[in-house]
Amino acid sequence: KMSLFRTKPIDTLVAEGSDEGRGLKRELTAVDLVALGIGAIIGAGIFATLGTAASGGGTLPPAGPGVVVSILLTALACGFCGLCYAEFASLVPVAGSAYTYSYATLGELVAWIIGWDLILEYAVGNIAVAISWAAYFRQLLLGFGIEFPAFLATDYRSTLLAAKAAASGGVGALSAEQSVAYQAHLHHPELFGVPIVFNLLAALITAAITVLLVKGIKESARVNDFIVVLKVATLLFFVAVGAFFVKPANWTPFFPGGFSGVWMGASLMFFAYIGFDAVSTAAEECKDPGRDMPRGILGSLLVCTILYVAAALVLSGMIPYQKLVGVADPLAAALAWVKQDWAAGLLAAGAVFSMTAVLLVFQLGQPRILMAMSRDGLLGPWFGKVHPKYRTPHVGTILTGVFVATFSAVANIDEIIQLTNIGTLFAFALVCIGILVLRYREPDRPRKFRVPFVPLVPLLGIAMCVALMAKLPALTWERFVIWLAAGLVIYFAYGRRKSRLARA
Repeated sequence: KMSLFRTKPIDTLVAEGSDEGRGLKRELTAVDLVALGIGAIIGAGIFATLGTAASGGGTLPPAGPGVVVSILLTALACGFCGLCYAEFASLVPVAGSAYTYSYATLGELVAWIIGWDLILEYAVGNIAVAISWAAYFRQLLLGFGIEFPAFLATDYRSTLLAAKAAASGGVGALSAEQSVAYQAHLHHPELFGVPIVFNLLAALITAAITVLLVKGIKESARVNDFIVVLKVATLLFFVAVGAFFVKPANWTPFFPGGFSGVWMGASLMFFAYIGFDAVSTAAEECKDPGRDMPRGILGSLLVCTILYVAAALVLSGMIPYQKLVGVADPLAAALAWVKQDWAAGLLAAGAVFSMTAVLLVFQLGQPRILMAMSRDGLLGPWFGKVHPKYRTPHVGTILTGVFVATFSAVANIDEIIQLTNIGTLFAFALVCIGILVLRYREPDRPRKFRVPFVPLVPLLGIAMCVALMAKLPALTWERFVIWLAAGLVIYFAYGRRKSRLARA
């Protein structure tokens, strides 16, 4: 009973998700799921990371135009993992994603580690997205001649760093984000001698999305569908306008950093794919999960890969990759490089919409993972409460919203982005392992979707995840280990004793 590796039977998991009184409202179709996936995937990643991957950021081997191959390599790794997610999502159509799948196959301790780990991807990742959204939105307001106060659009730590940068390199050397922080440093009110500097914009967008998600999954999905159309249109707009300014000479040499540059580019471009697994957190709200979950996961991956390849080809053909070092908005920078400032402004508006959708989907995913952990007794019962009218996990949604809003108002983005992909890659690898375990333990269980070529596909998924993790810096690994250690303390102090399986 007290085994750390006790597993939860799949039939029990499915029965809990089907419980009319405790389960969530089944509203979503395959189209909604593909849109949710695209909503989660296309965001800060493609609008920011593409330039770093192509240029190497000035310190790493550059992928150059070969970033197209980097994108395809990352898509392949995510595709192997996506197939494993699809089989699990059709087999165990309940909230919880990788946490639930691990509980069914690898045992309670591994499931707890994954659930705790996914907070890095969803809640902590969303803090960074909210801060980034605020920066883009303030730039957008400036385009309309509206100047939002700088002291309400940054955090105090950033103002100190900007002041230090201005003192050493001069005000002219500051980036757009540093300039805002520097203005806040120069002009901010004080209350009893305490400087008033916080990111009100980031907190407000988080609050608005939290209210929408409490209202209901259908309403949230409708807003997301609308935004997804806009963000796909934004990337297509960039490709259509940029294609007229492509110079084939910029594609030579195609692999300036060799294979090392391409592989480094793949580990960086993984940022742009984080999110497809968020589709699986909505399994309990899907009308026909056995059929539609695989379509949602794999369909969104395919659409995004096609858009990414097109954008990367056009970007690398428009502007020499060396010009993208240290550029936070490479697509807009490329349009400005070819003197199309009107198009760069429109692209900034599209980026704001894109990040709104990422906030929406990640903010949707986190409470559903917390709810699944609460159902199992590993977290307090309040996380499992479902709103009597809206049928949404409202307490978990509000608590997640408060957490993200609070930290996005006061945190420095560079310190928050601790490469959330290490947690995600770890989860992906364990889902692939879970498929191997389940095929061995329950080979005859009916499956509406089956991963092809088992064990090859799961093993390739594991290998590529491990190889991408190996590229991450030592500091990221250290912080990841500290995060997991904190989670284990909570599990042994609370979850292990309160586990419903332990008391069954």
